[in-house]
Amino acid sequence: MDDSGSTDTRMAALNITAKDRDVWVASALALVALAAFYFSIKATQQHFDYTSRIASALMQGDLGLREPAPSWLNEMVPAKGRQYSVFPLGAVLSMVPVAVLQKVNLIKDFPGRALAALIAALSIWFLFRLSVVGTKSMPKRILLSLVPIFGTWTWCNLGFGGAWQIALGLAVLGEVAALYFVLVEFRPLLAGAFFALAIGNRTELALCLPIFIYFLVRRIAPDSRDLKSLVQHSREKSGVFVYFLIVPLALGFFTALYNYARFHSIFDFGYSHIPKVLQEPWYQHGLFSLHAVPWNIHKMLFEGFRDAPNFPFINFYPFGCSIFLASPFLFLIFREGGNHKAAAWTAIGLLTFALWAHGNPGGWQFSYRYAMVLLPWMFLLLLGNGPPKISAIEASLFVVSVTINAIASYQFLWTDQIHP
Repeated sequence: MDDSGSTDTRMAALNITAKDRDVWVASALALVALAAFYFSIKATQQHFDYTSRIASALMQGDLGLREPAPSWLNEMVPAKGRQYSVFPLGAVLSMVPVAVLQKVNLIKDFPGRALAALIAALSIWFLFRLSVVGTKSMPKRILLSLVPIFGTWTWCNLGFGGAWQIALGLAVLGEVAALYFVLVEFRPLLAGAFFALAIGNRTELALCLPIFIYFLVRRIAPDSRDLKSLVQHSREKSGVFVYFLIVPLALGFFTALYNYARFHSIFDFGYSHIPKVLQEPWYQHGLFSLHAVPWNIHKMLFEGFRDAPNFPFINFYPFGCSIFLASPFLFLIFREGGNHKAAAWTAIGLLTFALWAHGNPGGWQFSYRYAMVLLPWMFLLLLGNGPPKISAIEASLFVVSVTINAIASYQFLWTDQIHP
């Protein structure tokens, strides 16, 4: 008797069971992370609610505020009888749900703490689901999924809960989810929508578009060994690229209109129009300049900690420190191996250069907050190298990294120990 049909049925059942198990573990992990993140942070900057205020204005048909902005919102741009935000349109649209909840009086103030915790939880959900492209060890997948949130500067910086930090968190979430819907569960439309979420909150992430296109090509033509067959497969399945690009291109089009309506240029986001911003010393060569690279390199890679006379005997500079001191676990990205090594390093290189060229390394922050957008690509590197199960070195570096970032979160968010 041919039992191939029953074998296929059993295999399908096993696959469904494995997928369901992954979903349950990811959901449980996300819920634990939601509670842990929410109760471990104090959103000291959630009153910087630029994006939700503009989202509320947008719902009333205005691109800016009619009334003068509060004094603490000093990055608003006065023009044409309005107060405009320099945040891109995508960051404003991301806050429309918050504006709706405020309009119907379900919430009053900007919920920076809740948003930060929700972003952390959703990011861990997608990180865990994405981790299947690497090791199959459940403990190691859990450990690696926790690192980008609790083992790096994300914990403290996202925990501030202001519009700047929420935008960075949404960008990270968008990157991770886009990678998941390309590399694991192939859904180009969803991948494109999350990629739009990422670039809508951090415009420099548009530099990663060629890498996502490369991933799409490899998914639709995995067996192509020459350029001719690769091009042929890509033409036959061109709808995949349409599905992926439709939301990002629509966002780009409306962002251009948004910029033009406010500042008469589709490329002008308004940052240079902030009163006196170009008089600040770090912008003497413009918002972006090669002159800024050495300072950014120092802040991101070489700035150290400060010693303290009392336990825990360290505290941190308030304007940056080395990402590798803040998260020693990230030293492991330099190990050999990984299917996505070239793509991940290309993304890291492109984004790092863009970040280094920015005149200001990030202001008040723990470590180098802009480098949060590098973490999804570093995560891909970590998935593809190292042993199949947790090693003693990985466990030790994980504990050290989480401890450092717990101390930083406590000192920055719950105490007044950090001073300029």
